Amino acid sequence: MSKYIGAHVSASGGVQNTPLAADAIGAKAFALFTGFSNRWASKQISDEIAEAFKSNCEAKGYDASVILPHDNFLINLGSPDPQKLAMSRKSFLDEFRRCEALGLKMLNFHPGSHLGQLEVDACLDLIAESINITLDQTEGVMAVLESTAGQGTNLGYRFEHLARIIDRVEDKTRVGVCVDTCHTHSAGYDLATEEGYEATWKEFDDVVGAGYLKALHLNDNKRTLGSRIDRHELIGLGSLGEEFFIRLVNDPRFDDMPLILETPDPDRWAEEIAWLYSMIGK
Repeated sequence: MSKYIGAHVSASGGVQNTPLAADAIGAKAFALFTGFSNRWASKQISDEIAEAFKSNCEAKGYDASVILPHDNFLINLGSPDPQKLAMSRKSFLDEFRRCEALGLKMLNFHPGSHLGQLEVDACLDLIAESINITLDQTEGVMAVLESTAGQGTNLGYRFEHLARIIDRVEDKTRVGVCVDTCHTHSAGYDLATEEGYEATWKEFDDVVGAGYLKALHLNDNKRTLGSRIDRHELIGLGSLGEEFFIRLVNDPRFDDMPLILETPDPDRWAEEIAWLYSMIGK
């Protein structure tokens, strides 16, 4: 059992370069965009790119179990607008297809937003329906819901939201959760104190089920507990603080899954990864 800590690295020059970028900062896991982060459509992955990606992963020792691709930010699987929902579903399917081509096993995404035009439960059910449609047309890739801060009309900030979506996903073997530490703290779960930390993970297990936890995003929180604002901070410099991260990297519940930094300064990632590893056993 061991910790796989890394960061969301740039795909500059092509996705085949992401394992090299991860290795350069001492990462044992990594995240990436397989296409554009802010466009509806991206090119399909060519056989040449796919082979180069797989070859670089093998050369640098990255198994698909520690790679966490993220979908583009335009997708809203719970959109109340029929046209935007159709575009989101098409784009989401394209994301899955690129993951399939690269041999990846997970796709991380924000659940969706009701935009003030749908009841919460109706939106959650629509998100689950969107996931089912995509899973029916793909294989081997898991839909990994990300916990959100609850900013605006974004859903997924309560564990009950995630549980409702999972309950309505037909293939339970292909759905999971990535808990973002900044988001979850902003959403009102007190991860910063020892008592709150234990209570939060117990609640996650009771409401969602610990078996669905597949990854973490490691981000400190620039805002405060319950602020419902999504602002990432460097490790140890926010309202979560160093003690939280020391507790987390020594917690066996988070062995053997990708633990991914999305902190705001990529130039600090190598330093942050090294510090997190140095705290194991403290």
